[in-house]
Amino acid sequence: MADSKYPNVSTAHVQAARPDAAAFPGQGAQPAARPEAASTAGNPVLRNTYRLLSMTLAFSAITAAATASLQLPAPGLLLTLGGYFGLLFLTSYLRNSAWGLASVFALTGFMGYTLGPLLNAYLGLANGPALIGSAMAVTGLTFLGLSAYARSSSAPNMLNFGTFLFVGVLTAFGLGLAALFFELPALSLAVSGIFVLLMSGLIMYETQNIISGGETNYIMATVTLYISIYNLFVSLLQLLGAFGGND
Repeated sequence: MADSKYPNVSTAHVQAARPDAAAFPGQGAQPAARPEAASTAGNPVLRNTYRLLSMTLAFSAITAAATASLQLPAPGLLLTLGGYFGLLFLTSYLRNSAWGLASVFALTGFMGYTLGPLLNAYLGLANGPALIGSAMAVTGLTFLGLSAYARSSSAPNMLNFGTFLFVGVLTAFGLGLAALFFELPALSLAVSGIFVLLMSGLIMYETQNIISGGETNYIMATVTLYISIYNLFVSLLQLLGAFGGND
C-alpha cells in the first residue's frame, strides 16, 4: 500500500509532454493513414531524433547526478513550471535553427536539475537505490519495446488517438496539480498510473508520427520523446516506491 514515507513526486507530473496542439497534429480530422513499418536507418528524422535523444538523456542524467551529489535544493513549483514552459516554448520557437539545439539541451538540463533532489530523497531510503534502478530499467525496456512495436506492421495506428492523448495529458496535468495543492497521496498515485499509460501511448504516437511524416523536426520530436521518458520514469518511481518499497 502507499506509504507517506516515500517522496511525493506530484510536482513532476505537472511537466506534461508538450501540452500544446502542435504536439498532436490533425486533431479532429479524419483518421490518419497507417504509417508504414520503417527502420531507423531508412528515416533520417527518426535517426536524428534517436541520436539527439540519447545525447539529451545522457546530459540530463549527468545534470541530475551532479545536482544530487551537491544536494542542491528543489526549485519549487513556480520555478519548475516557469523554467519548463519557458524553455519549451523557446525550443519550439528556435526549432529550425542551430540555437534550437542549445535550447533543447537547456531544457533537458533543467529537467535533470529538477530530478536531482527527487533522487536524493529516494537515495535516503533503505531500498532507494534499488527503487531508482528498477524504475530506470523498466523505463528503458518500456521505451525500447514500445518504439520497436510502434514501427512494426502489427502495431495499432496510434495517429488516430491524438485527440485522446491530448485531452488525457491535460486532464492528468490538472489532476497532478490538484494532488499537489490539496496533498492527496491517493490521487497522486492515480495520476502516476495515468501518466504511465499516457506516456506509453505518446511514445508510440510520436514514433509513428515521425515515420508517417507528420513530425519532420527532429528537435521537437526529441522533446516529445524526452518528456515522455522523463514522466514515465518519475511515475514508475513513485509507484514502485509506494507499492514495492521496504522500510
